[in-house]
This record gives sequence, C-alpha cells and structure tokens, in this order.
Amino acid sequence: MIAALRRHLADPALPARLRALAADAPAAAPLSLSLDLGPTTADWLAALPAAGPFWYQARPVAGLYQLGIGHAFQVASAGPQRFAALDNAFAGLARNWRHDGSALAFCGFAFDEYHNTPLPNALLAIPAVLLESRAGRSRAILSTPAGRLESAPELWRQLLSRPAARLPHRLQPAADQTLAERAWVARVNAALRDIAGGQVAKIVLARQRRLEGERPPAAGRLLEALGTQQPDSLIYAHGNGPTVFLGATPERLIRLSGRQIATDALAGTAWPGSPDLDAPKNRHEQSLVVDAILGALAGLCSTPPQAGPVEIRQAGSVAHLRSRIAGTAAAGVTLFDLLRALHPTPAVGGFPGPAALDWLARHGEQRSAWYSGGFGSLTASGDGEFAVALRSALLTAGGIELHAGAGIVAGSTPQQELAETEAKFGTLLAALAARQEKLQKALG
Repeated sequence: MIAALRRHLADPALPARLRALAADAPAAAPLSLSLDLGPTTADWLAALPAAGPFWYQARPVAGLYQLGIGHAFQVASAGPQRFAALDNAFAGLARNWRHDGSALAFCGFAFDEYHNTPLPNALLAIPAVLLESRAGRSRAILSTPAGRLESAPELWRQLLSRPAARLPHRLQPAADQTLAERAWVARVNAALRDIAGGQVAKIVLARQRRLEGERPPAAGRLLEALGTQQPDSLIYAHGNGPTVFLGATPERLIRLSGRQIATDALAGTAWPGSPDLDAPKNRHEQSLVVDAILGALAGLCSTPPQAGPVEIRQAGSVAHLRSRIAGTAAAGVTLFDLLRALHPTPAVGGFPGPAALDWLARHGEQRSAWYSGGFGSLTASGDGEFAVALRSALLTAGGIELHAGAGIVAGSTPQQELAETEAKFGTLLAALAARQEKLQKALG
C-alpha cells in the first residue's frame, strides 16, 4: 500500500487537486487531501519512521489502525491553562481547515501541567501524512499549510522513505528493586495514615521500572505484540527519533460525538492470585470514580449524566470494574472543556481531587512522559476521543522505562498494592518477552 501511495504522489493531477482545495484559503490554513488505497487492512507498523515525529493509535478488534508521520501543524502548551490554549489553537485551525474527506489531529498530555521532559507537556498536531485502515479499507490523508502546497508532495515522499529498523532488542535484567519497593511501600503507608485521618479518601501512587540495554526494543514490534495481547484496548504511541512513549490502555477518558458524551469510570483491579474483583475495597474505589465523574460533567451537560451498571473490563491478565457514563453536552461545550473538567479523574489522581493532588505534590510524586495523562485524536469538526495513558512505557536510546500505579483507599494493604503494580508492569513485560521469543524462533 505504501507503493500505491507513492504512485498517487507521482500523479501529475495531484498539484491541481491541491490548488483546487486551497482556493481562497489563507496561507496558514490546513489543507488535507484524501487518497483511497483500496479494500485492505494494514496496521502500518512497517512504516514507522526512523526519525521525526509520529503518532499511532489502533483498536485491533475494531479493525482500526492509524499512523501519523511528520507534522504539518503543531502547538505545544503547559501550565494551568494548557487545555484552554490548545482549545483556542485548535479552533483557529479548524476555522480555515480545507479537506475533501475526514481529517484528524492528534493530541497527548502529561499528568500534571508543568512536566516537560522528555515530551512536551501538552502537544496538538496535524500529521503531514496519515495512514488509516478502517472497516477493511485503507486510505492516506495528506496535510500541508496552504502556503506550502507546491513543495508538499516532495515532503510527503521524503516522510515515507525513512522507515525505522526493527532489530531484536538487547535488554539487561532489571536491577534489584528491593530499595525502590521499600520506598514505595513507605509512601503507601503514609497515604494510608492520611486516609485514616480523614485528609483524603484515595491517593494514586505511581511506580517506574527501568530496563537498560545497548539496543532498546523496536517500537513497531512492541506495538504489534500489545495489539495481539489486548486487541480490545487502545494501542497508542507518540515518538520523535529514539524517544517513544507507548502503551495499551483499557480506559476511555472522554469521547464527544456531536453533542453525545461517553466516558468510563474504571477502578478496582484484579489479577491471577489477587483478591476477588468484587471485594469491598475495589467496589469502594470504583464508586469514588463514578461519583467524581458525574459531578465533573454535571455543569457541562444539558441534562444530568447517567452511569450504567458496574461491569468487568478485562485488559490482558488484569481486570477492572467499569461503569459507562453517558450524557449530552450543553451548547458550546468543546472536547477540551470536557478534558479540563475531568482530568485527572480519581482513577489516576485520587479523591477529592484537589486534596489528592496537593498530597501528591507534597510527597514528590513523579510521573514520566505522558503516563496517566491522556492520548487521543480530534476531527476537524471537533469530535474526538481521548484515553487515559496507562500500561505505558518510555523507550529511549538507553533502554525502556515501564510505568504502573495503584489506588490507595481505606482497606488497602501495602504488599497487595505493590503486587498490583507488578501485575500492571506485566502488560509490557509480557509483550517484550513475546516479541523476543518470536524473534529468536525466526532467527533459528
């Protein structure tokens, strides 16, 4: 299909199509041209670039795969008004956006509003090349500022000519975690003391584990393994050169379609050998998330939002309690308004939100890249969907850092919460092991 796209790019009629799309458009207006690639499905991972920015998201069970390469437009923000800044920037782009089909922007953001390493705190981008497979059909969406349309075809050809190498990874065994685990257990005990004292009802604490090596895993191979492992989760990634943030998340943060809102209240965790998912501790933790989301959305909906029954959401070997929440957005409410109201939910921060965030700040909580922030996409009309960036890893030139967290509430026990984070690390560890085993068999 990449070969078919290159033929499209060489078509002498392409510049005329671009000029027609750009008629009377300001020089800074986005242009997005759609090219049909035929009735086939591809995950596009072989086209991941060796350099430059890319975005990837997939729901394998739904046959949806999207890979964005390069940036036609990008806006970064940070600070307490980061969502408002992105909202204003997106509204400006959408106002003049010319497209002959659907068009898409990607967005990701960190848990807190100030963290800026190694990714921008919050980033919104329209990819220069978007490769999409949906419902058994593939296409490319090519984007450029109207003022650069003459040079755009050559840029698109260059972006498609630099796929990343997919070499076997070489990682060292994890360093002894004893001291790090003891420090984390001490933080759990501190949280439990303040929960018992009535200062807060829930605190979510994060852990990191680093695996070092001379050759980090190839992002494409790891994403492929995650898609096989969890086909009904969102498989996601954003990268720029050797730095790649990726994962497989079971949790929707928000979806806006027209005026219809959908979100998940997901909390409580079980894994092989753990206490039952229906245990009082898990039910209590999940109810806090439901109540907080309903309260956050109430002022943005034309009628009170409603929570569905509690169900089980399986994500690989880990399971959660989930309630689907739906509502109708009031007139003028945007996707970024909803993000600003919801993030962080008690599933990743704690409850009540302000007290939990204050506790985390005072106790030095550190979360790498966009872990427990958000990852999603928006159409030119402002519809879109974000997921909570969970079960994630950060790939760098020197290795890979895994991320996991656990919600601490009354009734939590430190060792059980530690075991929960180990089970969540298992998502990426299993994907790493699966890819390494497959490569070893292929190499004989």
